[in-house]
Amino acid sequence: MINTFTDLEERIGITFKDKEWLKQALTHRSFLNEHPDLKLKSNERLEFLGDAVLGFLISTMIFQKFPNLAEGDLAVIRSRIVRKDSLAKIGERLGLGQKLFLSKGEEAGGGRKNKSLLENCVEALIGAIFLDGGLEKAEFFVGNYLGPLINSVVLRELKDSKSLLQEKVQEEEKLTPHYRILGEVGPDHAKLFTVGVFAGKKKLAEGKGASKQQAEEDAATTALEKFPSNKV
Repeated sequence: MINTFTDLEERIGITFKDKEWLKQALTHRSFLNEHPDLKLKSNERLEFLGDAVLGFLISTMIFQKFPNLAEGDLAVIRSRIVRKDSLAKIGERLGLGQKLFLSKGEEAGGGRKNKSLLENCVEALIGAIFLDGGLEKAEFFVGNYLGPLINSVVLRELKDSKSLLQEKVQEEEKLTPHYRILGEVGPDHAKLFTVGVFAGKKKLAEGKGASKQQAEEDAATTALEKFPSNKV
């Protein structure tokens, strides 16, 4: 069982006092099934703790940064920030997949690139950082890797998608997006509209809804997700 952590510690800017916490954060339960003789624990308990620590820290950050937002808005923003894809991308950026202790079967099945495993590993890493270095170190990590998402998520949530998409397209494409009905099905009292949003002749996305307005909002939301600046 050979694994070095120095490069990972350098990437996250945190040196562990007790490397066993970091080792546990990187240990998938499948590895233990193949190595029952090793005195190791899987990262599942750290994942549980890290999820709670992450939720607390993000909640605190947005609570302090946006004192006038209602509870419902805060909850939506938090859920958007800590979603699976965000954490998995952080795991990819940190190269956690290559550091994971996995069984041969899990590795052969693509475990090192599995988004769920990466997401869980990031949460376990946060739990390990908290136990080893306290809340201050955990806040340092979360602030560095998830803090930058806050403003972009808030902007998306508090502005309607059509307005935000218009700003994006005008800024990056120098065009104004327009919408076109691509189809409608169902009786008059229960129609389902399909709408496309275009920049010039280029179709950016499609959306569906019970009204043209809802379908346009859905199309705009889908189009926004394709802009690199809206991703981690």
